[in-house]
Parts: sequence; C-alpha cells; structure tokens
Amino acid sequence: MKINHILLTTDLSDESQRTFADAMEMAKTNGAKITLLNVVEDLQMTPHGAPLAPPLSDPEGPALMAAAQAAMSAQCGVLGNDVEVTCKAILGASIGEAIADYANENGCDIILISTHGRTGFRRLMLGSIADEVLRHAEVPVLCFPRAK
Repeated sequence: MKINHILLTTDLSDESQRTFADAMEMAKTNGAKITLLNVVEDLQMTPHGAPLAPPLSDPEGPALMAAAQAAMSAQCGVLGNDVEVTCKAILGASIGEAIADYANENGCDIILISTHGRTGFRRLMLGSIADEVLRHAEVPVLCFPRAK
C-alpha cells in the first residue's frame, strides 16, 4: 500500500498528540504529506416554536472555528518542518462522519486517530469518535490506544 496523504486527527488535547511522532515517521518513510484535521462540532438547533423549520447552526460557530485554527497552528509547530503539513479546521454535525468524509473527499490514503479509552457509562454517553470513523471511512484507519 502506497501512502501519499495522511489524515492526522486532533481534538486539540494533549492525548491526541500521541499520534504525532508516529505520523511523522510514517510520512517520512513514505514521502507523504500530512493534513492535521480538527472538526468543530456544529450543534444544530431547531428554532423554538418552529418544529418544521430547518435546523440552525450554532451562532458561536465562527468564533469556535477561529479558536480551533489558532490552537492548531501551535500543534502544527509541534510536527516540525520535515514533511509537508497542512492544518485544517472544519465544521461538522457529526465529528466522526466529518473526519471520514474529509478523508474520502480529499484523497487521503489513511486516517490516524487517537482513542481516549472511555468505557462504561462515559462511553455510552459520549460515544466513540474512533468507532464512528471506522464505520464511515473508505480508507484504512489506524487507531492509537490510550496511553497507560
């Protein structure tokens, strides 16, 4: 399998940076470029009193996008200059689906994602982004388990 384009996901947490060193090594070995992607959740709301109206996006969306892009600039600096790295923040109603769709639509050969290792009630309530990416992606997904 030839890897030319790696999609590296981040939720801007320290935990998500665990994948960075491995992504850089994979990119150097394959001569690949990296896209560092953060998905800002677009919380859709139905207007009060209008149940048939189309959902509206969170009015804070642009501010959240700007904050995410600023935080990603710092994370891009952690990756260094050894390979081509592009930082991208996008809005998505479903984070996992947005990651998978981005990879499918932008010619990514593999998705690298860090898992948080939630179990029990927390996983039931918060779900698993990695599971959602695995279900929707059309390219291989490499999951990095929670650090012990």
